[in-house]
Order: sequence, then C-alpha cells, then structure tokens
Amino acid sequence: MYKELQETIAEMTAPGQMFATTEVEVGGHPVKAWAMAPNSLRDIWLNSAGHGEADYLVYRDERWTYTRAHDEVARIANWLVANGIGQHDHVAIAMRNFPEWMLAYWAIASIGAVSVGVNAWWVPAELKYGLKDSNTKMLICDAERLARFEEVRDELPDIKVVTVRVDAPPQWTTPWSEALTAAPAMPEVSIHPDDDACIFYTSGTTGNPKGAQLTHRGCVNNVLSVIFSTMAQAKAQAKAQGREAPDLLGGGKTQMASIVATPLFHVTANNCLAHTATLGGGKLVHMHKWDAGEALRLIEEEKITIFSGVPTMSREIIHHPDFATRDTSTLTALKGGGAAVQPDLIGKIDKGARGAQPGQGYGMTETCGIISTSDGFFLSDKPNSAGLVLPIYDVKCIDQEGNTLPRGETGEICVKGAQVIKGYLNRPDATAETIVDGWLHTGDIGYVDEDNFIYLVDRAKDMVLRGGENVYCSEVETALYKHPGVAECSVFSVPDERLGEEVGAAVYPAQGSKPGAAELRDFCKTQLAAYKAPRYIWILDEPLPRNASGKFVKRALQESLDISQAG
Repeated sequence: MYKELQETIAEMTAPGQMFATTEVEVGGHPVKAWAMAPNSLRDIWLNSAGHGEADYLVYRDERWTYTRAHDEVARIANWLVANGIGQHDHVAIAMRNFPEWMLAYWAIASIGAVSVGVNAWWVPAELKYGLKDSNTKMLICDAERLARFEEVRDELPDIKVVTVRVDAPPQWTTPWSEALTAAPAMPEVSIHPDDDACIFYTSGTTGNPKGAQLTHRGCVNNVLSVIFSTMAQAKAQAKAQGREAPDLLGGGKTQMASIVATPLFHVTANNCLAHTATLGGGKLVHMHKWDAGEALRLIEEEKITIFSGVPTMSREIIHHPDFATRDTSTLTALKGGGAAVQPDLIGKIDKGARGAQPGQGYGMTETCGIISTSDGFFLSDKPNSAGLVLPIYDVKCIDQEGNTLPRGETGEICVKGAQVIKGYLNRPDATAETIVDGWLHTGDIGYVDEDNFIYLVDRAKDMVLRGGENVYCSEVETALYKHPGVAECSVFSVPDERLGEEVGAAVYPAQGSKPGAAELRDFCKTQLAAYKAPRYIWILDEPLPRNASGKFVKRALQESLDISQAG
C-alpha cells in the first residue's frame, strides 16, 4: 500500500499536474509551495461565484445559495470601505458559528483587510486584550460578545461596532442589516500573497495569547493541501485494491456537505473546512451549539458527506442512541482534528460507521492548517501516527542543541513551507524564537518514519490539549496566583476519555487560608475563558515537590496524585 502511495504522490505532483510543487521565496527563505495555488483568498472567493444556486450556508431554517452569499459579501465589502476600513486594517469577528461569520470573513478578505478571529469564550478582560493588541478598528459581534464588550467599551472608545442577531442593538452600534443596504459592488484591490489575511490568537506560554499572522499565501496553500491529502490517500488505497477511487470531494456529482462543528476562529473549521468547501462548491451547515443528536439529524437531512471535528465529536456520534436509526449513508469520512484520534476510536469507526472512513490531521495555527494527515487504511495501519507529511513541507527533527537528527530518531519537529505564518503580531521575540531561518519549531517531540509519517510522543511546551483547545499551563498558573489563598500551584494535563485531556491543578494554600476547589475554579473563570479553568484541583497539605534547582517537579507530582481525591 505504501508503494502505491508513493507512486500516487509522484504522479499527482509531477510538473504540469494540478498538485505540482514549486519553490518561492518568503521572508528571505526559499520554501516549497503548490505551483497552482491561487494568489489570495479574494481569488478563491470570487471564483466560487460559479457555484451559483448551489446551497452554501445553512443555519436552522435559513439558507444561502452561493449567488445570495456573493451578493451579500459584495454589499458588506462595499459598506466596509465606505465606513473607513481599508487594506491591512484589522476587523474583529466575535460570534458563534453563525453564517454571518463566513460572510463577514470573505468580505474582509476580499478588500485586503485582516480578520481578527476572536475566541468566543474569552471573558471581557481577554477580549479587551485581544482587541487592543490587534489594533482593531471595527468589531462585528453577536449579542453574547456585545455584552462582554460593553464591560470594557470605555477603554476602547475608537472601535466601531456592528451587531449581528441582536434584537435591540444600542444606538452606538450599527446593525448588520444596515451593511446589507450598500450596493453589491465588490471594491477593486490588489493583494500580495504575503499580506496578512487573518489574525488567530493562540494561548501564550507566558500569560497573554499571541496573535498569529496567517497570510494569504499560507491560507490558499492550505486549501490545496487539504484537497491533495484527501485525494492522494484515497487514490492510493483504491489503486492497491484494484478499484476506482471514491468521489470524496464531490467532483460535480455529489455536493460536498459538512457540519461546522468546531469554532470558526480556529484553522480547523475556518481554513481546513470552510475554505476548502468554498473552493469546491460545498455546503456548510452551521450549528448553534454542539449536540450529537442534532448532528445526526443534520447528517441525514442535509446529506452530510464529510464530518470533521475534534475526535470526541465523532465518538459521540457513533455512540449516540440515534446512530442506529438515522440515515448516515452519505458520510464518506469521520475526521478528527485539533487532537489525536484515539486508536480505539479508529477501530470503532472502521467497524461501525457504515462505510465512512476514519481520518485525522496534524497541524497548527502557525501553519495555517495541516502539516500531515492520515485517512482510511493508512490511519488504521498506523493508528499512532499523526499522518503523512504533505509534499510542500520540509521536515526535520532536532535535538536540544539544534542539531538535525537522522530519520527515525526522536526530537523536536520543525517544518518549513509556504503555510508557515509570517510571525506573531507585536511579538518579535516570540517570532524569532519560534521561526528560525524559515523553520517553524512546533514544540512537539516526535519522529518521522521511513514512509514519511510523523509520530508525536511528547510536547516541548507545557500545554494541555483540551478538546482541540490549547491551554498553556503557565496561563492558568498566573490566574491561580492572583487568588490570595494560593501560595504555590502547578497546572498540568489529566487524561480524559471524552476531551483527550483536561486541566488539573495542585495548590498549596497560603498560610492561614483554606480555599476550596470550587472557589478556585470559579475564581479562574473570572480571569480566563471557562474552558481553561481546572476541572481537577488538589489542595495539598505540603509544599509542592522541587528539584535541586528549585523548580517544581511537575511529572512526579502528576504521578503521585489520585484523581478520585481531586476537588
């Protein structure tokens, strides 16, 4: 099978083919890229007008065709320019996965402005930081995010606000409906491939989140990467089995249809799912909030072909009592991203998903999407692998001194390619530390095998990966130390069957203080988004264990704690 895979990759990437590769210069360094990649996200959007009356966005009983969406995006783009938003200006989008998220995003991208994806779970203090750090000129938000913005509005007096699905918007805001009254005339603009397309915030190792600068080049290359990875592995598997490759992406016969199950302020839903669906004329079905039973109803009624979410969502779908009675025959794949698909789930999808194949991708905000993917046979055969490295990446593993290790040896994974971000907004030191001579230091420890599949074995960064959301331990520790009853604390990951990992914290109280677990958890939620608050908290009678240099011995601490005794 791996021989067929290498043959298929060689055929698909040959000169003159759709997935031929080339070399371009980015930031003074030569990097690999897809030769046929569009110039910008604007090009992807304008080209999608040809999908006409096909369904594009679906939310409850509301439906947008591509024609309607293009009309509204052109109006919004025209309105943005008329209201002072120019090329390179930052416009924040803060809302649930409403259809307006995508409409605003395409309008912003099409005028050469920059979308700032606001984490919808941010509390007011985090929202204030993100808007200030990104120098946002305009905020487009729903009712929940508007309420949080109102708490910090006095400190951000110059930001214009557009409200989405707000019943009684304040007079100082502009309702979304007003933007739609502009003429449907898309402004002309010339966009360079290395211009910023969007700013997505990733949790910081030292407290504040970092704004990753995703470029048009990185985003459009990722679209081709997603398509290539799906097609190459399906073709290789079919070739080895002597049959025709399945039509996984539609190809004009069956419309690709997906549920937008994860947040659009992340690359998993926005870059890997929404961008790809838009280019291919796919349908995006939005949910107000995740519910496996509702997802099964949508799979049946909207004829969903590919489901992509964090692994726990696929697990909940196949374990749901309605799974046996709902028609899921249109599903070709149940894919996971943002966290590893557990080996047992791979087997359960293989055996019980009625023809839908398992799949997963490994990627980062810092790569505008995917680095590697594994589907079908290849994921089942190498269930512990993070997937096949894409042809537009160079990859190496390095030791602690920065020396490149031989293939198969374990070290920090570094990648170089057109999808690597420009850097971190306003953080030259963090950029220089993470991107060295064009190489992105991922912070993941692993190795690459003889078939060019990546394996992850550990993290260099002190981080919890909770249901696809990165939670940096230092960020939670900083919040806990603000509580007067905390003398010492250590935050770490706790294995969790549903979310992969949960946040745990060991706390040694300050003298004379007896804070309870619930009190500390609620306190964290006033400082951080709720998902970052520790689910498990141990209140210790003794100071935290230290090594000879005085640092907390986190791994030994984790191993010594009994989860049944956590508060």
